[in-house]
Amino acid sequence: MTEPNWVQHAIWWQVYPIGFVGAEQTAAELASKEQGRPVVHRLGQLVPWLDYVVELGASGLALGPVFASETHGYDTTDYFRIDPRLGDDADFDELIAQCHARGLKVLLDGVFNHVGRSFGAFQAVLSDGPEAPSASWFRLRWPDSGWTPGTEPGYEDFEGHHHLVALNHDEPGVAALVTDVMKHWLARGADGWRLDAAYAVPPSFWAPVLAEVRRDYPASYFVGEYIHGDFAGEVERSSLDSVTQYELWKAVWSSLNDANFYELASALERHNGFLDTFVPLTFVGNHDVTRLASKLANPDQLALALTVLMTVGGTPCIYYGDEQAFRGIKEDRAGGDDAVRPAFPAGPADLAGTGWPVYHLHQELISLRRRHAWLHRARTTVLTLTNEHLVYQVRADGGAGDASALTGGGGAEGGALTVALNLSGTPADLPVPAGSGTLVAGRAHRHPERDAVALPGYGWAVLGGS
Repeated sequence: MTEPNWVQHAIWWQVYPIGFVGAEQTAAELASKEQGRPVVHRLGQLVPWLDYVVELGASGLALGPVFASETHGYDTTDYFRIDPRLGDDADFDELIAQCHARGLKVLLDGVFNHVGRSFGAFQAVLSDGPEAPSASWFRLRWPDSGWTPGTEPGYEDFEGHHHLVALNHDEPGVAALVTDVMKHWLARGADGWRLDAAYAVPPSFWAPVLAEVRRDYPASYFVGEYIHGDFAGEVERSSLDSVTQYELWKAVWSSLNDANFYELASALERHNGFLDTFVPLTFVGNHDVTRLASKLANPDQLALALTVLMTVGGTPCIYYGDEQAFRGIKEDRAGGDDAVRPAFPAGPADLAGTGWPVYHLHQELISLRRRHAWLHRARTTVLTLTNEHLVYQVRADGGAGDASALTGGGGAEGGALTVALNLSGTPADLPVPAGSGTLVAGRAHRHPERDAVALPGYGWAVLGGS
């Protein structure tokens, strides 16, 4: 494993900055609206929320795109410039300083599979044709009859989005650019990179680029966006530290909606296999999916989803607003992401009161996880499984072990917790191993006279020694 040691304690709070600060939806809208004021200093709107992040229990701020772009941030036009809708270098430096003063790491979002059409190197191609020095940076198709000024070549794009121009990752100049961009912002204080659409980039591209970046910044963290596929193999070939664990995300909400814990149990077994190679980035919500509170058919089961996130191996990531049970449905249309990428108020005091119980639930479970740092690489063993009931054990050493040896300790060796979940509205008594300890978190009680835990409807329990 290549991940830095500090990642063992990382719990991210992910923000989509353009939405969070209420910025214009396009760079053109800013230019039209703010004539004579080309930069609007909005990144500082995140600073009043940093203490809220610390109090939540998170240890890092995972920023969505902050670089100059045409619209949503994933159509980059200048990797070396902060999006003027957000601010400038000074605003970025101040945000980094404020995060680090509170012990928060900062993860940046790098879109290195494709660029926006206004990206300078692509504009040079449109102006100068095949003779442009940057023509080899893209996968172009020139007319058979030859190029004439004003003729636009065909080009590969990202998944049919013609405004997203795919880069040519066989071109050394592209590798040099990505390396320089990563180093530039790491030098300014960033602690790592989320690599957008990493699954669309050949692993053979990432490996030498990351090796070069790590030579100067060995403590940096690199996580790739992968939706499906051979996660472990991609990590090994690319040398990424981690990838996004979409399989577990889907299994969590789907098993709750379908009353089918068998799906979750199967996903947990595969998750164990991933942990043999790397520690996945785990989540129950992000900027690309319907919010958990809207995705669940029964919002009373939200606590069960969060319990899974915080008690299995992985590097957990919480999407801003999920800790307040924000709702929002992603739709497959233009602007269909807006509902899950909302503006936040000026500060935590302006939040509605209805979301704070879910915030406190997050605090309880994050506190549990931080007391048991070994959960980062813990393996899961299912002990009891029905459609609506699940009991599993998580252990630092990855083995099921002898039930009598369960201690619940927080050390790297021998730590164990037992988790019981009831997705039914009917109370349930579920068996737990002898020696599994006392209730350390949850809405349940431990039977004193037998090895069982009593769960109310939609109840959950975590048992251990501390």
